Amino acid sequence: MREAAFIKQNKEKWLEFEKSLYKTSENKPERLAELFIQVNNDLAYAQTYYPKSNVIKYLNAITATAYHKIYGKKKSGKGFTGFWTYEIPMIMYRYRHYFYFSFFVFFLMILIGVFSSIYEPEFVRSFLGDTYVDMTEDNIQNGDPLAVYNNATTFGDFNSFFRIALNNLRVGLMSFLYGIFGGIGSLYFMLVNGIMVGSFQYMFFEKGHFFLSLRTIWMHGAMEIFAMCIEIGAGILMGTSYLFPGILTRKQAFFQKGKAALKIVISTIPFTISAALIEGYLTQYANEMPIPIAGIIVLGTLGFIFWYYLVFPHFVYKRNQNDISYLLKEIGNEKA
Repeated sequence: MREAAFIKQNKEKWLEFEKSLYKTSENKPERLAELFIQVNNDLAYAQTYYPKSNVIKYLNAITATAYHKIYGKKKSGKGFTGFWTYEIPMIMYRYRHYFYFSFFVFFLMILIGVFSSIYEPEFVRSFLGDTYVDMTEDNIQNGDPLAVYNNATTFGDFNSFFRIALNNLRVGLMSFLYGIFGGIGSLYFMLVNGIMVGSFQYMFFEKGHFFLSLRTIWMHGAMEIFAMCIEIGAGILMGTSYLFPGILTRKQAFFQKGKAALKIVISTIPFTISAALIEGYLTQYANEMPIPIAGIIVLGTLGFIFWYYLVFPHFVYKRNQNDISYLLKEIGNEKA
């Protein structure tokens, strides 16, 4: 984009922000926060493409005070703690629609798996395989429908945990990386896993062991499946970045959104490992565990990861808006 076109496209926004530094009452805090972020993005863009332009001096002049007052006082966006309490929530909020889309598609695939199993009796076998279905039916006849999760006698608790964790981390990384092809690869992982979960759950419903399967499978699956949806959403974010670059070049958009998506995937690692710990050490006892205890584990793990990725980002964003609003009022008082 030529410099003249860049200035013409953004001039009104810059003037609005500059005016807000003096008359904060004319803008709502939400609009001021939005302008602050956009002007900072414009400054970064100008520094890259117009390094000798006077527009950089102008943008620096109207953002420097704001930047230093917000980030000089507020250190929460830096370091290990800042990564979890500020950076990841802000990325999740900024790109939240990609993750909402990921969850929507996943639940849609579950429904497809369920209804396909209802209307086509052989669908479960064709999708899960005869070997797995036959093994499950044998386990049901032997009085232990979910014996497949009884890992202790076969692998040992630690070996089971390590094997599960490695496999889940590998699948999560693949579901993210395959998204580089316009997000199609990640959507494929979503399709396969969503239909598998739906058909798998219906199989136990049909056999009369639905609630047993819920408290057994979702004891570890709550975090495992939720993290997978987040990883797939990150893959879609990365894969569609160069298709819809906005005002950035395709290369810039890819590296900017790809970096954000990678950070989100890294953030899922502790949840994936926690799910493997539960599957390796606790899931095998789900049948013997009191239902209230199993319910607390399922709802507790699901509630925590849901809160962190989908609820907490709104609080962090709102708090950041309040900081910007306070800052702008403070600047206005200084200029008065």
